[in-house]
Amino acid sequence: MNNILIPRASLIVATIWCFLGITGVTAQVTNESPNVLLVTAHPDDEALFGGAVFRLARELGIPVDLAVITDGAGGYRYSTLAESIYGLKLTDPEVAANYLPAIRKRELLTGGRHVGIRRYHFFDQPDTGRTPDPDSVLQNLWASETVVAKLASIYREHRYDFVFVFIPLTSGHGHHAAAALLALRAGATLEPELRPVVLGAWISSKDSEEPLSFSGRDGYPVFETTSDSSLFRFDRTQAIVGSDRLNYKIPVNWLIAEHKSQGTMQLLLNSGDIEEYWLFRSNPPDAFERASRLFDVINAR
Repeated sequence: MNNILIPRASLIVATIWCFLGITGVTAQVTNESPNVLLVTAHPDDEALFGGAVFRLARELGIPVDLAVITDGAGGYRYSTLAESIYGLKLTDPEVAANYLPAIRKRELLTGGRHVGIRRYHFFDQPDTGRTPDPDSVLQNLWASETVVAKLASIYREHRYDFVFVFIPLTSGHGHHAAAALLALRAGATLEPELRPVVLGAWISSKDSEEPLSFSGRDGYPVFETTSDSSLFRFDRTQAIVGSDRLNYKIPVNWLIAEHKSQGTMQLLLNSGDIEEYWLFRSNPPDAFERASRLFDVINAR
């Protein structure tokens, strides 16, 4: 596993925090703030949380790190337009295996700077392409137990308070569900006082006729949520702090645009209005209170 720390100038935190204290939000500035980790399957999945990440990292000065499970080599299927940019036949699986992981890491690091991601943990597990079945990679492709142990180690080392993952929809990519499962398993191995709160996220449109409902996934008890509907939300269409015209879709678009080797990612530019977050029932007993305090700060104006 490779570890990369991106230097970032200290930000003045206008939001008032005493996060780990009993009193929650207080009325004086403190050096204490929560640490947030994103756990994703691929280098580009971080865009799902992009609005909240920008708000946390760039505007509030709250550290946000990223753990990426795969090397992203399976993304060669969408690299046609990037071949002329990189001068490589990236749609050839053999060429992609040799070059695409490094290219995607560079794209990720550049995009991450736009939203303020601080530290990167790369696990470099194989990516052979899309599958609906998380068990196919957990049992046959990834070194799952090694990943769980390393995730637990970085949870402990960096004292992450929150972990954001994809909500594991049955209609979604099996890698996303597998990454979420490993993130939850890693948290469950820690001492109670060190366990982070794991939230599953998805993106929705304000034009959606029906809100997304998710309560769990058959065969995976760990994915059971505390409610069918999301408990916490971040609105990307609201104006960023200090402007009445610029909104949080803009930095998310900047991030997406950097993933040029992934042509289908570009179709997501300016899409998605609301980031929705669910709580897993397997979280610590005080998970709702902790997550409520976090989102009170994120959504405060």
